[in-house]
Amino acid sequence: MAFEVSYTLDNEQQFWDELDEIVSAHCQSHELIDNSLRSYLSFVTNYRGEYLQSEYDVVQCSYKLLESALFTTHADYVRRQIIYSLLQEDSADVLFFITSILLADGRQNEKTFEMMNEEGTFSRLVELIQSMREGDLFLHRMLLELLYEMSRIQRLRFEDLISVEDEFVTYLLEIIECLSDDVNDPYHYPVIRVLLVLNEQYMVLAHDPSPDQVQTHLPNKVIKALSLHGSAYKTFGENIILLLNRESETSLQLLILKLLYLLFTTPPTYEYFYTNDLRVLVDVMIRNLLDLPHSSTALRHTYLRVLYPLLAHTQLKLADCHYKRYELLRLLHLIGGDNGSVGNVHFGGVDETTKRLAGRCVNVEWLQQGDPESPNLDRNGNTNRYLGIGGNARAAESSLSVLEVAAQHERPGVQTPSNSGLLRRRASNADTSLTEDNAANTEKANEDGSLGNGVSIPVLASVSVSVNTNPTIANAGGEDGDDVDQTQGVGLVELQSPFEVQGEA
Repeated sequence: MAFEVSYTLDNEQQFWDELDEIVSAHCQSHELIDNSLRSYLSFVTNYRGEYLQSEYDVVQCSYKLLESALFTTHADYVRRQIIYSLLQEDSADVLFFITSILLADGRQNEKTFEMMNEEGTFSRLVELIQSMREGDLFLHRMLLELLYEMSRIQRLRFEDLISVEDEFVTYLLEIIECLSDDVNDPYHYPVIRVLLVLNEQYMVLAHDPSPDQVQTHLPNKVIKALSLHGSAYKTFGENIILLLNRESETSLQLLILKLLYLLFTTPPTYEYFYTNDLRVLVDVMIRNLLDLPHSSTALRHTYLRVLYPLLAHTQLKLADCHYKRYELLRLLHLIGGDNGSVGNVHFGGVDETTKRLAGRCVNVEWLQQGDPESPNLDRNGNTNRYLGIGGNARAAESSLSVLEVAAQHERPGVQTPSNSGLLRRRASNADTSLTEDNAANTEKANEDGSLGNGVSIPVLASVSVSVNTNPTIANAGGEDGDDVDQTQGVGLVELQSPFEVQGEA
């Protein structure tokens, strides 16, 4: 058969030419398709070490198949055969290319990930990730990425989540601890993302069970591990704050916020984070909330739902740990809809849920303490009047919050809109418009010796706006202190705030 043919290659170009020939075969039966797939896998496996040295080479090799007539003509059959190979194959070399193909195909066609879920590949991926911990790190990372990608676009089956043992979660947390010296290690975030998506799946299972789900309680094993052994896995917490600071993809922000919500509403994990890390998180949340445009209502609600337990339950509530009280009240005053605030120009009309959630945060006890003459309070020291809420106890809690947080979802790849980006565009448009006006008036002045319309137009070299959308967190989570950039340009309203983080109290 074709896959048994041996090859003698002299150079890399011959490798690619031969690969093209293999995937260009015209197959009229399933048997011929299977033979061509075996030939492909045998060929790329034999020459991986010689001609497929980089990640780019491996991806290119996968796309040679995905863009071939063999695949495009028989896509569903080929996909299913590759998925069956994932379920049955034990050779790490062959699994390497199977995983690469499924990852590349699924990222451009979600149908692949849905088919994987139908065929029960989740538990197989969990098994492979655990069994290959000492093998090929590149393969191990791709397996983690494949598990994450297929899990974040759909709901997993109850029986799949049952297959996740406590040991698997602690194994992932231990990997992060071992990599703690290098947060930029490409192996780092695939592990973190798997834990985040597992947490979301447990959350959805608990608060939005499917109609055919067996009525059996399944504990959230990510929260369980951090509740029992959180002190041993601090690096994970440090890194999700760092990831929230850097991330612009809405779906990943929501994954992080969902985990933070559970950590801050589960008593054993109230104090999972170092105090310095909580301060960095406050800075990041202030910046992100200010940077969200009016249209991002659901994401703003989720941030506010996380902000309340962060302020009310963690060590930030302690007298010697209070942090950014003035900035927090100013933020809540702004987005909560104070009629006298210039913030309305920035945020537009404020919906009732935003008012309620902002008001609940304002009612946190330690935020109510302090100088009654603070400019974000009215002359009687009352913030609630501006936020449209009363002082009743019911405003401080919401039984719907966990359901709302669990229900939030966004398609992968969607970027969170930014007021900073809007400001840059306006500045750029202003620069272009004013420069064109200057040119027209200068031309008229050259003709008649005066400026157009009798108006003196100053020369405008440029319009620049200093906006930092990605402040750097240095030494995140350590006890030596953390820093976030000190300035933040916010849409139409410039809010200057010293965002340096004070030393550990």
